[in-house]
Amino acid sequence: MSTRVAEASIAGVVPVGPTAASAPRRLSDATREPAWVRRLLIIVALAFLTLFLFVPLIAVFAEALKKGLDVYLAAITEPDAVSAIKLTLIAAAISVPLNLAFGLAAAWAIAKFEFRGKNLLLTLIDLPFSVSPVIAGLIFVLVFGLQGWFGEWLRDHDLKIIFALPGIVLATLFITFPFIARELIPLMQAQGTEQEEAARVLGAGGWQIFRRITLPNVKWALLYGVILCNARAMGEFGAVSVVSGHIRGQTNTMPLHIEILYNEYQFAAAFAVASLLAALALVTLALKLMVERRARSTAHGAAGRTS
Repeated sequence: MSTRVAEASIAGVVPVGPTAASAPRRLSDATREPAWVRRLLIIVALAFLTLFLFVPLIAVFAEALKKGLDVYLAAITEPDAVSAIKLTLIAAAISVPLNLAFGLAAAWAIAKFEFRGKNLLLTLIDLPFSVSPVIAGLIFVLVFGLQGWFGEWLRDHDLKIIFALPGIVLATLFITFPFIARELIPLMQAQGTEQEEAARVLGAGGWQIFRRITLPNVKWALLYGVILCNARAMGEFGAVSVVSGHIRGQTNTMPLHIEILYNEYQFAAAFAVASLLAALALVTLALKLMVERRARSTAHGAAGRTS
């Protein structure tokens, strides 16, 4: 064995002696950037964030409160604004639980089972990422509009989807349904099926396996996906704009209401409602950070117990 090590060291494959001890240090030095490069990258990143994130965010709140608190409160409590806020929350409250059920079912099927059409299902889940939201809204108009495929049937049965809440919910569902599934699928695939198979051998049923093994293992990724899905649902503009009809006080969500106010040169009111949407985004970001921190602490705790 010593002869082989000596031969390898001569060939330059395996360093021995002092060279072996210093190899990790030289490798670390080789992969470490100079201090000025690191500082330059940090400065560029901070400048980009300041210019394109912090400054616009501060500007929104500054413009919202520019004319005083009374004008701000009047803008967010007037009937059309209240209706837009309620409609946004209702659309999110309906679409997020439905996406939660779909995301769990799709991720469980894709990660835990082999079946024909699996790759097609994965492709369809990614479809909203590649299709413009405006195109998605137009598709729903062509299908459910008065001149669409089911337009006459819906009219005969006194059902209204386009320019009403159902159309807004459908558009929001289409735009947001990949988020939860895409958070769960990689994690479930990495976890494998060994625990579920062991539970099955011990006599556990499908619901027991899901409730006691699968769901606890993915709870943080699931919560993270729900937060992202909710943020996207509340901020959606393109698809909802097409199917809503822009009826003030009835089918305008918060982004649509902001657009109308801005186009009418009601800048203070527009920025006031925009500040509410920005505040919801900041709350979502805070929840996201909390979930990530809790997930990391849970993972470190599990690793410590294992070691």
